[in-house]
Amino acid sequence: MIDKLVLPLVINLDAVTAKDFISFYLENKIEIETKLEHYGAIKFRGVPIASLTDFQEIVNSISDKFLSYIDGNSPRTKLTGNVYTSTEYDKTQKITMHNELSYSATWPNKLFFSCLEPSETGGETLLADSREIVRVMNPDIVDEVQSKGVKYIRNLHGGLGIGPSWQDTFETTDKAQLESYCKAYNINFEWKEDDSLRLIQLSKGIINHRTTDELIWFNQIDQFHPSHLGGELFDIMQTMYAKPMDYPMFVQFGDGTDINEDMIKEVITTIDAVTQAPKWERNELLLVDNELISHGRNPFTGDRKVVVSMSK
Repeated sequence: MIDKLVLPLVINLDAVTAKDFISFYLENKIEIETKLEHYGAIKFRGVPIASLTDFQEIVNSISDKFLSYIDGNSPRTKLTGNVYTSTEYDKTQKITMHNELSYSATWPNKLFFSCLEPSETGGETLLADSREIVRVMNPDIVDEVQSKGVKYIRNLHGGLGIGPSWQDTFETTDKAQLESYCKAYNINFEWKEDDSLRLIQLSKGIINHRTTDELIWFNQIDQFHPSHLGGELFDIMQTMYAKPMDYPMFVQFGDGTDINEDMIKEVITTIDAVTQAPKWERNELLLVDNELISHGRNPFTGDRKVVVSMSK
């Protein structure tokens, strides 16, 4: 059993140039990968990242096989090539813990983060060990997720509506291209008369890590369930839509049975108890194994600019 880890593992670098860091990373790549499999998250301090260009140059030099945010459900902006803003929810909101694209048929193995502008207060990128979450989660919940799986439902508008559009989500206006993607990844899709799109995706919810084979909590059950929005917003959602299947996002067990609110509360409470909140400083590069570590964001004041790239 792995002991509780302090996240992330911090590697301090002193007065290095971008070229120095790239050389250091590539020369020590095997050791870094080994540490990443153990800790799940590594933060390099003292990396000269003052701009988007700096970030992209470094990330492009130490990794490849980058993924776009196609099929993503969070609001974010594509800044350039393979670099995106972190999720752009209102600064007063906490973003609950999740593994990126865990509801999708394909997801990134690694995430690269850097904070170009730290917030005045708050704004930490939260981290939690997905192995630890499984260990501390109510065994009855674990058993139910493992036996039934998870069904994610999304309703994407065609340009006017609440939540993301299908055009932004799939980075295309070509319906045929979108349909080909869905068919390739076994995503059920249904076009509606108002040009909106319903997607239904099945997921295991709990999986084995791709290289270590460790059991990990890998889902976004709480994020897709509207009760996590809080009483007032949840009440508004219920009055706006005739049935839960019409919500912008909804979730059920894989067999179509409902997930009750009490379970969602217990999942959130359990994950919060093992979540860590390392502060951001300038000139840091955070490397995250997207399967081993779930992440989120604390509310914040002031401005905050965090950028991210995703790779296999």
